[in-house]
Amino acid sequence: MSDPAGGAARSTRLLDAIERIGNRLPAPATLFLIGAILVMLLSQVAASLDWTVEKTISREVTQPLVDAAGQPLRDAAGAPITRVRIDPATGSPQRELAVVPVRAVGLLDSEGIYWALRSMVKNFTDFPPLGVVLVAMLGIGLAEKSGFIGALLKATLLSVPPALFTPTVVFVGVMSSMGLDAGYVVLPPVAAALYQSVGRSPVVGIAAVFAGVSAGFGANLLPTSLDPLLANFTSASAQLVDPGYSVAATANWWFMIASTLLLTFVGWGVTALFVEPRFAGKRPEDGGAGPGAAADDDRSLAPIEKRGLLLAVAVAVAVCAVCAACALIPGAPLYGVDGPFPRWVKVIVPLIFFAFLLPGLVYGLATGSLRSDKDVAATFGETMAGMGSYIVLAFFAAQFIAYFAHSGLGEMLAISGGRVLARAGLPDALLMIGFIGVVMVGNLFIGSMSAKYAFFAPVFVPMFMQVGISPELTQVAYRVGDSVSNVITPLNPYVVILLVFMQRYMSRAGIGTLVALMLPYAVAFTIAWSALLVLWMATGAPLGPGGPLAYHPGSLVGFATP
Repeated sequence: MSDPAGGAARSTRLLDAIERIGNRLPAPATLFLIGAILVMLLSQVAASLDWTVEKTISREVTQPLVDAAGQPLRDAAGAPITRVRIDPATGSPQRELAVVPVRAVGLLDSEGIYWALRSMVKNFTDFPPLGVVLVAMLGIGLAEKSGFIGALLKATLLSVPPALFTPTVVFVGVMSSMGLDAGYVVLPPVAAALYQSVGRSPVVGIAAVFAGVSAGFGANLLPTSLDPLLANFTSASAQLVDPGYSVAATANWWFMIASTLLLTFVGWGVTALFVEPRFAGKRPEDGGAGPGAAADDDRSLAPIEKRGLLLAVAVAVAVCAVCAACALIPGAPLYGVDGPFPRWVKVIVPLIFFAFLLPGLVYGLATGSLRSDKDVAATFGETMAGMGSYIVLAFFAAQFIAYFAHSGLGEMLAISGGRVLARAGLPDALLMIGFIGVVMVGNLFIGSMSAKYAFFAPVFVPMFMQVGISPELTQVAYRVGDSVSNVITPLNPYVVILLVFMQRYMSRAGIGTLVALMLPYAVAFTIAWSALLVLWMATGAPLGPGGPLAYHPGSLVGFATP
């Protein structure tokens, strides 16, 4: 007969080992610095060995211009003058497929070092996620620090009947990603107090809301600042293979709507079937249910908060209505398309900025948390101060990605890896499931979502493009793998906060307690979310506006033979 205590001890030892290994890793910025140095070394070795791969590209067909005698025309330098050949059937430029060599560029020779120094500032200022995140965070930060987001989340939970507490707290937890990390701090004590007020285990309330906030972090009914952040990382990585490729911030929207609903029901089921029964027979000091009591006064909304929230929600509705009108009315600023995407998609980051800024401003003025323009400016300053670590991370990540692209290693590895995958003949669904597993393992050692993706994207996005998997689909698989394991990784910075909340009701709770509590959610979310992705792929439906499942570098229709 197995010894349950021995099994628990072995699990604790494993978690302790993972925590020790994770804590020994350098800071993410240091990891990118190390990565950039390795790229420079490897690029020079590859260039010295003259490593070359071939790729197939599509290009416009050109033909030489000739004079009346049929002789080629040349420019002042003596080079032939050419023009693009037009397809008479379509009136569009004719294209052809061509095989071209790709060679490694060394970054430790004279020219390479000069390029690295000359481009350092430009690599940073042109880093796509930098401006996107900072602009979005100005609005979200003000809405969070004014108290608007916290009041909105509280009001949502406090307005539902006890029988629907579980699906509501899971749903609100998933939706809290619109305020980035606000849900980690605001929701657990609220959920615990609500469960305790009706005689249910407060620890169960913490578990259900933490499952939504953390394991469901990648999903939402609405685009959040996470969408443009990941989309820009994905675009930069896809451009290693296809320089003109661009990923829309809304590329995963439809799939994330379905994911939000699925995770709400799965979280509800796990809580009802596994978590709550486990605490049913426990004493209150061990996290069990105690006698019902009124929720703490600080969990409810004060009259001034209710008034401010009503005004802020009215402003939020008005902002959404104006945005919808601008996108739907012919001649309005956001009506029509810009390139492959609707115009409103191209400006989603400024829309997110105003959608949070204006309600947050109204709430702050109504409640007194913001009293003047000086308070608003100070709040902006605090928000940007809080982004200091991200700016440092972005500087080193930008250098790493730029070195990876300029050296040619990213493209060459993608081509070589893509050919291996193509020869393996694995189904796309199996590749995505495998990638989800890789990301889950990586999440045990690198907690930051953006830091991990900055490493994974330049390798896996181009590699999967080589076998016809779209960058948008790779991005979705990453979001799944990163989210589901958040609740069991010791490197989640909010685990400490959750332990503090739990220890109010379970004084002996530790990291093993938290992992044991959340493991059923991690397993169930992984299975359900992966299954949803496989089924979605089977339907062939787009993942969202501008979110195809497949990558096609060029249609063969109208192409000339090389």
